[in-house]
Formats: sequence, structure tokens, C-alpha cells
Amino acid sequence: MVSVAIMGHGVVGSGVAEIITTHKNKLFSSVGEEIYIKKILDLREFPDSPLADRFTKNFDDIIDDLEIRIVVEVMGGTNPAYDYVKRCLLAGKSVVTSNKELVAAHGAELLKIAKENNANFLFEASVGGGIPIIRPMNQCLVANIVNEIAGILNGTTNFILTKMITEGMNFDDALKLAQDLGFAERNPEADIEGHDACRKICILASLAFGKHVYPQWVHTEGITKITLEDVKYAESNKCVIKLIGKVKRLPDKKIDIIVAPMLIPKTSQLANIDNEFNGIMVRGDCTGDVVFYGKGAGKLPTASAVVADVVDCVKHLKTRKYLFWADGTGENILPYQKSVTAVYIRAKADDADKAYSEAESVFGTIKRLTRAGAENGEFAFVTDEMPYKQIEEKISNLESKGVKVLSQIRMGNL
Repeated sequence: MVSVAIMGHGVVGSGVAEIITTHKNKLFSSVGEEIYIKKILDLREFPDSPLADRFTKNFDDIIDDLEIRIVVEVMGGTNPAYDYVKRCLLAGKSVVTSNKELVAAHGAELLKIAKENNANFLFEASVGGGIPIIRPMNQCLVANIVNEIAGILNGTTNFILTKMITEGMNFDDALKLAQDLGFAERNPEADIEGHDACRKICILASLAFGKHVYPQWVHTEGITKITLEDVKYAESNKCVIKLIGKVKRLPDKKIDIIVAPMLIPKTSQLANIDNEFNGIMVRGDCTGDVVFYGKGAGKLPTASAVVADVVDCVKHLKTRKYLFWADGTGENILPYQKSVTAVYIRAKADDADKAYSEAESVFGTIKRLTRAGAENGEFAFVTDEMPYKQIEEKISNLESKGVKVLSQIRMGNL
């Protein structure tokens, strides 16, 4: 019998407890031992739980119990999760977490502590919820040099954009619907401003390229400025708008990493991933494109990934599982202003045709887009690829000629 503790009994924590108790025989057949929940840490009372006698409000009941070999952290945030996880690893206890914020902020340090104390620190559920991605990248694709990762990494924003695209809902109404259905939090900032997706692409970049990438180094944009006008222009260009987290290996060994809305061609494998679903494309030199698709959140999908990591820890109690990356300094990250991209621009002027000619003189070769019902003076176009700093400079130049730029969204070559 292997004793485990669960820190946090919210949506995911209760799901972990449910799977371990209801799938006891299935798990036993996988590892040859019973996985026994000995302690559950939570400040709340759960008198009606079948595990009510195992709840504690004192972390010391976990850290001081030598029988507890594996600890599941599903509290979220970094305080007190970081301190508790660090102390568990220092005590030689393996830790499994779904906490993307914790891994993105402290992954390199916690992996190092785990290695030094012959413990495991696993976090499959931190990126794709129930979508397997960490283990496939670390094991199944290990023979590949990963050149690029791009994905729809946040179900809330994908749901909102899907409603804007398919039903013509404006952003505010789509957000409210997402909140009413439980896809968005009451405070949706982490989702709609791109922070959640940023943490996830940082974890994937760290794993793929071997050095920790901290979220504060990644240029991040959300979807709050996307309008129905932009959606319609994208449609006219045979594209859809998605919030994409993307990282690419460059010839000089630097990485180009960003989180931002992008116009994705409808021919892309990511274009038809809708509603609350996530999709992650990994581009390897041997396999080509491999896409992982599914629900990126939810009680049981996320809990299933956590329990899979628990099983992995049980199998590696005596021989540590190799999952590691070094700390980073940021010197390998390309400044976003140097990233080469084409951009969709929507603008307005008193005379749209004259302003479009001005845009041609400023940007060079551009492609004009049209949409039904456009207001007088509105026009849109797509630029050629160039460093983003040049895009910004040319936009300033265009605006100095009396043209008001209303939207600028990157083109996603995926």
C-alpha cells in the first residue's frame, strides 16, 4: 500500500479523491499496490464526505507523516502552495500538481530540489488539463528535435471567440455567457488577458528547450480588443481568430515566444478547435505536426491527469523518473519587437480609398480585405511579414497621415 495526501479539496482535489476511491481496482492492476488516501488538507469542513475522517487543517500532519510518500497539490496559486511543495520535496516526498502558476513561476527550482532529494515533481495536468502533453513530449517525442509549439491553451477565451465567430455575439455578451455556464471565473482577467495561456506556453517551452522561461519575459496580449468587425474581416480572408500561445526555435538557438490573438487560416489543424476545447500542435523534426486535442479543464479530465501522475510516482518510488530543465536567464528569448510576422490592420479615415493608398506607400505590398456592412471610411488590409518593431513604426507613420488604426492582429502561419 502506498499512502498519499491531497492538498486542496476543491473541484480538482475532490475529483482526484473520487477517482482514487472509485477506480481502486483499476489502479491496483496498474501498479500492483493499493493507492491509499491518508490525509486531505483543507481549511473547510466536509462532514458528509466518505473520507471525512482523513481531513486535516494542519500541513504538519502531512509533512511529518513518514508513511505519506506522494503528495498531490491542487490548491492553486503560489501561496502557500510553493512553500508546502518545496518542503515536501526537501523531505523526499514526491509531489504531483495541476498548478500551472506554481510550475511556471518555480518549476526549475522545484525540479532541482526533487532531483537532489531523489523525489519526483510531476505536473501533467498543469498545461492541458485532461489532455496528455507533458508525458508525450518527454517520452513519446523524445527522439525529435522540437522546432515549434503552438496551441489554443485556454478554453474560456476559445469559447468566447467561438461564440463571436459562429453566433455573432459581441465580446461582453460572450464573456457573460461563459461565466453563466461556468467556463469563466467571476474575475476572468487571467483568461481574457492571456496570463493563463502564457503560463502554459512557458511550461511547454521550458520542457522543449531545456531552460526555464518565466512568464514575465513573454509578450502577452489578451482578447478584450477583438471586435465583431475583426471577426468578419478574418472570415473574408478565410481565417478565424484564436488566442494562440506559440514558441519557435530559431536558427541562432534563440526562441521566439508569444501569447496573442492571431488570424489562423481555416486550413490549419487549430482552426476548427471550438468552444471550451484546447488544441496543442507540436512540430517535431521527425514526426512533423502532432496535435493533442481535448478539454483543457474540468473536474474529472484534470483529475484523471493528476491521478496518472500519482501512478507514475508509485512506479518510480525507488527509481526517480527523469523530468528536468535548468533555470533560465532570458538571454535565449527573442525580444518580441524582433519577431517577424504579417499583421492584419483595420483602420478608419475620411476617405478610405485615399487612406488605403497611404497604407500602400507606408507598408509596401499589402492585401486589401472587405466585409459586408463596413462603415464609411473603414478599410482593412494584411501586411507582408516584417519585424514587429517595423510594423509599429509604420502604424505610427500611417496615423501621422490622419488615419486612425482601430485593430492590429498578428497573422498565424500555422
